[in-house]
Parts: sequence; C-alpha cells; structure tokens
Amino acid sequence: MHLDRRLTWQKHIWSKRKALDTKLRSMYWLIGKKSQLTNESNIAVYKTILKPVWAYGIELWGTASNSNIEILERFQTKAIRSMFNIPKCIHYKYILHYLRLNTVKQEIAARSLKYQQKLTSHVNAGWLLN
Repeated sequence: MHLDRRLTWQKHIWSKRKALDTKLRSMYWLIGKKSQLTNESNIAVYKTILKPVWAYGIELWGTASNSNIEILERFQTKAIRSMFNIPKCIHYKYILHYLRLNTVKQEIAARSLKYQQKLTSHVNAGWLLN
C-alpha cells in the first residue's frame, strides 16, 4: 500500500491498475471472447480474482480524488465488457445493474461505512472515543 503526502492514493491506485491489467491479460484464455464459461462463472472469477486486487485497503480511500477512483472504474468497465462480450453501446450502469455488481464508488462507500460501524462497536472504542 502506497501513501502519498496529500493522501490522494494515486501511486497505490496506479500500481493496482497495472497489476489488474497484467492479471486480466494472463486470464484472457479463460474469460476472453471465445470463453465457454457461463455468466455466473464469469462473475465468480471477477469477484474472487480481480475484485480483491482493487478492493484491498478500500476502507481507507475516503480522501482519494474522483479522477483516481475513475482509473479503477475504467478498468472495471473494460474487464466486465471483455468477460461478457458486451458492446460499447450499452451503458455501463445498466450492465452493473443486470450483473448485480457495485461500482468502485459504491464499494468504497459501503465498505467505509461498515468499517466505521465496526470501529465504533469495538469493546475498546468507548475509552478511545471519549
């Protein structure tokens, strides 16, 4: 995990994007256009192999700029379109809704809220917050 001076997470996000591109290229034989996998199998591959790479440390990304978050959203779009062979004329939000997946921004919000609730309900949180 890379921290920069202004907590924009730019270096960390770019390193994750490069790692994701490499991982996607290495798995193209499995999830490419000629893949015989079902939609459920493709979603399982995405959730178990690709998503954990970009979601690592996501609870702390509250200060990340929108442009840096969009770097990962562009990867998410690219990966899902290639995995499911979806043309570019279909809007990305419809694809995510159909596949029941969250955007990167939605994932950040959900995990940050869950992390915050977990911290406040911890047994030692009482004396830390006072």
